[in-house]
Amino acid sequence: MPQVGRLEWIGLRSERRGPVQSVEVAEAVAGLGLEGDHRTRRKRPDPRSARQVTLLQAEHLPVIEALSGRDRLEPAALRRNLLVAGVNLVALKDRRFYVGEVLLEGTGFCHPCSRMEEALGPGGFNAVRGHGGLTARILAGGTLRVGDAVRLEPDETL
Repeated sequence: MPQVGRLEWIGLRSERRGPVQSVEVAEAVAGLGLEGDHRTRRKRPDPRSARQVTLLQAEHLPVIEALSGRDRLEPAALRRNLLVAGVNLVALKDRRFYVGEVLLEGTGFCHPCSRMEEALGPGGFNAVRGHGGLTARILAGGTLRVGDAVRLEPDETL
């Protein structure tokens, strides 16, 4: 995969159904999640957990806006952790990739839930369907910063 993407936004939720806080920097903890996010509340890392962090494709925001009838949609409304641009997230499923210095493994699609109806109004679930992003596990932690490169691990091939 020749293209290199970019981390555009980081969001954390301190509680499971709580509000999403936008941050410029976050610490990724291997086997656990992002420091300050509700997923890090379990104190012991679980390397088998497939949903340690969630990613959303920035290029899909205008599509979701159009399908939900909204003029402007903030990434926080979609309740994901990372918004990335310039790289196709679907191509990262079942692959190892870096966001800055953090090594992730794409584990599956992040399908919308009923919370999208609450966040976006009627039809929100269907507006996000097919555009919900990717779930990933953190293989090697570190600091994430808005602006970090998103790239496939050098040993991975498509």
